[in-house]
Amino acid sequence: MNQANDNIALRISLQAVPRALRAVHKALIDVETVYFGAVGGPLEHLQLITNHPHFAWLQPMSILMAALDEALDEPETLNAEAIAGWRGQVEELVGPGTAAASAFRAKYLILLHDSPEVAMAHGPLRKLLGHLPQPSTGTPARLG
Repeated sequence: MNQANDNIALRISLQAVPRALRAVHKALIDVETVYFGAVGGPLEHLQLITNHPHFAWLQPMSILMAALDEALDEPETLNAEAIAGWRGQVEELVGPGTAAASAFRAKYLILLHDSPEVAMAHGPLRKLLGHLPQPSTGTPARLG
């Protein structure tokens, strides 16, 4: 395979990551909603998720998902280095990378161990990340 075909294959692998991230995000929201208590209808729930301090710790994942979706919407092919950077950013949140967003990671690890739903969503995400190039040592490039 040549470089262009390799990059296309890697981009296809990266395109599966946002779906897996959304599954993890949904599991986290579901667990946190149970901990929060009754929330009313869907609109009230959305308002709580986006504005209430109880859910604020989820913002790094929300921001990363939006940035990754935006990058994947761009027509140019992402190269292996950029894709490795995305892997590094996801791993900063969910492990095993260095925890730049340590408040997120601390809460995430608790829910990963306490919630079967979060653990079940985490596994496929880790598997997908394992198919992407490893980030270079040091801090991954800031993308998005």
